[in-house]
Amino acid sequence: MIGKVTGRLDYRNADHVLIDTGSVGYIVYCSERTLATMPAAGGVVSLYTEMVVRQDFMQLYGFPTIAEREWHRLLTSVQGVGAKAALAILGTLGTEGAGRAITLGDMDAIKAAQGIGPKIAQRVVNELKGKAPAIMALGASGTQAAVVDDDMVIEAVKAKAVAPAPHEGSAAAQADALSALVNLGYGTGDAAGVVAEASGADPEADSSGLIRAALRLLAPKG
Repeated sequence: MIGKVTGRLDYRNADHVLIDTGSVGYIVYCSERTLATMPAAGGVVSLYTEMVVRQDFMQLYGFPTIAEREWHRLLTSVQGVGAKAALAILGTLGTEGAGRAITLGDMDAIKAAQGIGPKIAQRVVNELKGKAPAIMALGASGTQAAVVDDDMVIEAVKAKAVAPAPHEGSAAAQADALSALVNLGYGTGDAAGVVAEASGADPEADSSGLIRAALRLLAPKG
């Protein structure tokens, strides 16, 4: 199961993005709201993900926060609400708006999402009214953003890098190492800093070498 993807934005389409992690490019479907927050091509992106598997396809769906991913899961538990319909609801209302509409029984608000008719809107409200509070209770912990701003990465590199910038041939190895560290649970700023330091110390290192060196730098001292 792929729970989070971090890498460089290769391109943005009408309903999805391609995120290049250095060795693999992931196509991730997102809501209009999420797509609007994407940086320019080449910028760093991090999204929580949900994989939907059917007989004839596998697709990844991306979310800027854990709360939005949990809302997506909850919405798709309603019969007739597929993954893209749930994205449409979240894209139209956001997590707070969806929670408010369901709690208040506001079917018109749900129906405002593209592709959602009155019967489905009524079903969403009826089936989720009692379940919505559990997602809303995630509070601030669930709204922590996974999206990474380039400025955060640049500042982390400036603060921790101790060597000259690596040659361009190592860019893919650095992106791959950064993605691996973030997926292991390290903060993006810390990960970016140690990857830059490791790459500066050994500009010829491949992704495996950078990961090993970065883990040594991140290990508790003493």
